[in-house]
Amino acid sequence: MTVEIGNRVQQAIAKSQDYLLSIQKSDGHWCAELESNVTITAEVVLLHKIWGTDQQRPLNKAETYLRSQQRRHGGWELYYGDGGELSTTVEAYMALRLLGVDPTDPVLVRAKKFILQRGGISKTRIFTKMHLALIGCYDWGGLPSIPPSIMLLPKASPFTIYEMSSWARGSTVPLLIVFDRKPIFKLDTPINLDELYVEGIANVRYELPRSNDWTDILIALDSVFKLAENLNLVPLREEGLAAAEKWVLARQEATGDWGGIIPAMLNSLLALRSLDYNVNDPVVQRGLVAVDNFALETVDSYRIQPCVSPVWDTAWCLRVLAESGIASDHPALVKGGEWLLDKQILDYGDWAVKNKGATPGGWAFEYENRFYPDVDDSAVVVMGLSQIKLLMRRKNNRRSLAVSTGLHPCSVNLEVGLLLT
Repeated sequence: MTVEIGNRVQQAIAKSQDYLLSIQKSDGHWCAELESNVTITAEVVLLHKIWGTDQQRPLNKAETYLRSQQRRHGGWELYYGDGGELSTTVEAYMALRLLGVDPTDPVLVRAKKFILQRGGISKTRIFTKMHLALIGCYDWGGLPSIPPSIMLLPKASPFTIYEMSSWARGSTVPLLIVFDRKPIFKLDTPINLDELYVEGIANVRYELPRSNDWTDILIALDSVFKLAENLNLVPLREEGLAAAEKWVLARQEATGDWGGIIPAMLNSLLALRSLDYNVNDPVVQRGLVAVDNFALETVDSYRIQPCVSPVWDTAWCLRVLAESGIASDHPALVKGGEWLLDKQILDYGDWAVKNKGATPGGWAFEYENRFYPDVDDSAVVVMGLSQIKLLMRRKNNRRSLAVSTGLHPCSVNLEVGLLLT
């Protein structure tokens, strides 16, 4: 029995190895789908409707995808088995309406019942309300005001954008522009979602919810900010907007990405639209193409990933293949290792604001994300490279990997077990 089990285990390992090797890309890397809930695809539908680029994308297939993800209870899930989530469902409903689905369609009838049972639009998250406000389905008065002048605070201040994590910063800076401009974009086929307000559209109170705790202080401050906006007394408002615009433009990759994540990419494109950029502007076109690169299209489906993970996937594939018995100098592993070496980021990024003593040398998660290498990817890449042998014929016959995450005060050069010839 023990021998039989051992044989079955070895067969399973061999099949797994064969499968991983069969899906390796021609240049040596691996990249699998990064799954998400339907809000990513729904917000991309909204983005293309706002820019007027929807006819250039197979969004009819996005309708098929959204329909397929609805659960029996009528809602859409934030995560598997959560019983359905209000904001996720509202955004899916919005996207289907934007795609021309009639409110009497059984899918939307079930969704409407689910939404109203959970409090309707007024109970959704801030970001859902923001997306609805962009097309006049919610009032900007119910959203927080964010003074764009925070862009001008000294870097030593405790409230600068550099106190945020990289993904939050990349998503928030463009929103300073959007929340200040408060745009309502006209669509070719406008919609309203009045049917999703439990209290009736005439009775909606567009205000931030109070919690009877310390967060009410922030709500009081928001009232002050709103009054200042209405009176046009926000200090350094235009200067802050200009700084935010400059920041967004400076952090676009040559491939069009912002931070390598869809929220930052979508928010940046919304910011540019709020500033009246033309759809044919090269910055906008690169950004739209970057969003397209995150799409997965089949014969009848079209969905958007929130991010792509080639560096992470490749490093882990190298590790598991090596640890499962594949020779450390196997051509597939060598090719994957070479691909990873070429993805090392040797430029300074935002991390240098808080860590002036470190030198570049880390890895990010995505194909292109030079501003934000991270600890996790840098660590797993070094571990993966340490398990393989690379026969590298380079001019200097040596290669030193400077591994610096930008999040640790030390920068260290590591020889990672490479066989250099």
